[in-house]
Amino acid sequence: MELNRVKQLKSGDRFLRGHDVRLIDQNNAQVGIVTFETALARAQQAGLDLVLVPSKSEPPVTRIMDFGKYQFEEAKRAREAKKNLLQPKLKEVKLRPVIDDNDLNVKLKHAREFLLHGDKVRLLLQFRGREMSHQEIGMEIMNRFIKQLEDIAKQDSPVRQDRKTFSTTISVRPEARAAAKKEAQEQASATAVEAPQA
Repeated sequence: MELNRVKQLKSGDRFLRGHDVRLIDQNNAQVGIVTFETALARAQQAGLDLVLVPSKSEPPVTRIMDFGKYQFEEAKRAREAKKNLLQPKLKEVKLRPVIDDNDLNVKLKHAREFLLHGDKVRLLLQFRGREMSHQEIGMEIMNRFIKQLEDIAKQDSPVRQDRKTFSTTISVRPEARAAAKKEAQEQASATAVEAPQA
């Protein structure tokens, strides 16, 4: 049932007053066709709500249920679905043509984490002053960086130059992301098994 199409019925609902409805009780059992007033009385007797189920059947289908609980569970499911959606972000990793190997390895580690998390990475290489006269050094560093991430990532766009900055975008390969997720789940289940029982 879609939350926005389910309608809680009350005794004041004129369009059903005096009409017959098909009733489903709180235990999901078919009661059959009864008058609207009888269905409403049964719902009030059970201390629950009478709800109109969206369908094109004649007579309309109604159900006895806790409408507040139903709304809460639908909202909770919608929140869970939204949380589980992959929402990639664009992270930036800045490099310099005079970067040290250790610094480069740290940047590689961060980029790898971003990619395995599902985010895209924009790689920026910035030149200052006279460094622009040695652009080949910058391109070498950028190519080395991309090559070391080749196992999990692919380059989305060619390297572009904008004044004193080279940039490109890389994203994770789907199979690498799936493998990382599977590995994380296996580690989580292994630590759950190893945890001492209280």
